Amino acid sequence: MGERGYLAGLLGVKYPVQYTPNRVQSVAPENWDLFHEMLLTDELSRAGSGGFVWNLIGGFGIGCPPLVKFGKKPLVERILPGILAGDKRICLAITEPDAGSDVANLTCEAKLTPDGKHYIVNGEKKWITNGIWSDYFTTAVRTGGPGMNGISVLLIEREQGGVSTRRMDCQGVWSSGTTYITFEDVKVPVENLIGKENQGFKVIMTNFNHERIGIVIQCVRFARVCYEESMKYAHKRKTFGKKLIDHPVIRMKLAHMARQIEATYNWLENIIYQCQSMDETEAMLKLGGAIAGLKAQATTTYEFCAREASQIFGGLSYSRGGQGGKVERLYRDVRAYAIPGGSEEIMLDLSMRQSLRVHQMFGLKL
Repeated sequence: MGERGYLAGLLGVKYPVQYTPNRVQSVAPENWDLFHEMLLTDELSRAGSGGFVWNLIGGFGIGCPPLVKFGKKPLVERILPGILAGDKRICLAITEPDAGSDVANLTCEAKLTPDGKHYIVNGEKKWITNGIWSDYFTTAVRTGGPGMNGISVLLIEREQGGVSTRRMDCQGVWSSGTTYITFEDVKVPVENLIGKENQGFKVIMTNFNHERIGIVIQCVRFARVCYEESMKYAHKRKTFGKKLIDHPVIRMKLAHMARQIEATYNWLENIIYQCQSMDETEAMLKLGGAIAGLKAQATTTYEFCAREASQIFGGLSYSRGGQGGKVERLYRDVRAYAIPGGSEEIMLDLSMRQSLRVHQMFGLKL
C-alpha cells in the first residue's frame, strides 16, 4: 500500500507529494480527489471483510489526517514519511472504557511538567483499531477542565515508554487488531501537541466527517457483497423442486436489498460530490448533518442486507467457512460499523440538529 502510493491517497486531503516519493501510477497526484479515494476504499472492501480493510487502512485512515492537518511542520516531517512508506503504523486513540460517543467527557489525562517541556500522560483507551501494531498513537487527552474545552490531542510514540497494549477478543473484524491501551507516566514532548492546547475537540470533530464517509463506503460495498453472494447462491440452490431465485419470496428479499443499496450509494456519491465542491470548513458546516444521516443509513442498509443474505443461505450462513462463510463473517462485522464513528442513534440525532442549525443560519426554506 505504501510503496504503490495508495496510503498517501487515503488522507482526505490533497495528495501529499512533499512527504513521499511514491505515486499512484494510474492517476496524477494533482488530479487525485475524493472520488479516487472512494474507489480505492470500495475496491479494498470487495474482499468482504471488515477486518481485512481495517488491518490495511483502519488506524491509518483516522489516525493520520489529524497529524497532517494540525501537526506542527517539524513533527509532520519527522513522522509522516515513514507512515506513508508503510514502514510505521499509526492509530487513533479516543474511545475509553467510559467514554465512547460522549467524547467530551474522556478522562485520559496529560499534565504539563513544571519546566513546560513535556506532558505526562496517564489513562486508558479501549477498542482502538490497529493499536496492537502501532508505533504512533494520535491520542485525545484531558489537559484542562471538564468538557470539550479541556481536551487536547497528542501524538504519543510507543518508544517513549509507558505504553502497554493488549489485543481484545471481539465479535467481528478479527484481523483489525482491536486493542486496549494503557498509558502510565508516558513522557511526551510538547512538540507532539496536535493543534492547540485545550482545542483538541475541534481536531477530533474535523476528523469525523472523513472517518464516517470511509465507513459508509465500506458498508455499501459489504451490502453489495451480501447481495452478490445471495444472488449467486439463489441461482444454484434448489428447494421444493426449483431454484431459490424462482421463489417470489426470495426475489422480494433480493429486490429490497438492491433498493436500499442503490439508494444509499446514490446518496454517497452526492455527498462526495458536495465535499469535493466545497472547502473543508464549508463542508464541515453544511454537510456534517447529512454525513451523519448517511452513516446511519449505510449501517442499517448493511445490517439489513447481511440479515437477508443469512436468511437466503439458511444454515450455511451460520457456519464459518464454506459457501456461506463470507456472509457469516460480514454479519459478525455489522456492529463494528454501526457503533464506531458515532452510533446510529447519535448520528440520527446529530443529523437533525445540524440540519436545523444550518437551516436557521442561512434562512433556508423547504
